[in-house]
Amino acid sequence: MITQAQFLDSIKSVTKKRPSIDIRLESRNSFLRNELVKVSGVRLGLVFQKKLKAGIGYSWLDSGVSDKLEITNALGNKEVVSNYLKFGYVAFYTDFVFHKTKHWQLSVPLQLGTGLAWFEHLDNKKKIQTEKHFLLLYEPGISIQFKLTQWFGLGTDIGYRFTLKNTEKIGEKLNSPTYAFKLMLWFDQLFYVLMPNHDLTKRFGPAEW
Repeated sequence: MITQAQFLDSIKSVTKKRPSIDIRLESRNSFLRNELVKVSGVRLGLVFQKKLKAGIGYSWLDSGVSDKLEITNALGNKEVVSNYLKFGYVAFYTDFVFHKTKHWQLSVPLQLGTGLAWFEHLDNKKKIQTEKHFLLLYEPGISIQFKLTQWFGLGTDIGYRFTLKNTEKIGEKLNSPTYAFKLMLWFDQLFYVLMPNHDLTKRFGPAEW
């Protein structure tokens, strides 16, 4: 079992060398009102020796989740409209690899973020938003990767979204399991395989498991 001191020593050792850039578009599935929904996001950070990723990201609800709301519209008439839930949040993330073999990799991604949630409906084609409420979110998880070749693999992320503030004010329980299935392509490793005699391959390659 890795002790806290060993973990801190490992973090310190991997951050000594120059990092590379981590840029990702992503999507995760979760549940709201027993419906399957998608949360999309973008991330920007640093990768240290392919063992530690850290940075900042933005995520948002990317599915239409609504209930019916009776309003008095701009013309003074009663109308039932769809009232859509919206939320978005900024989060700091880390992802530490704790086990790696030729084909398998296990890591522990963590996110801690803050954002806003609100409802939105249309009144005579005009967007009407409710008061926005502050959210505090924490998302621990585990990530599993299986490398089929040096440049292609499969992966899955399994986690849980804990919403720590104001879920009762927006009438939703945002706490939910999250999961994602991934096809993974490492372009640098593919380049090394296809171009074994290139100067970049000689400098940074060859492709590795």
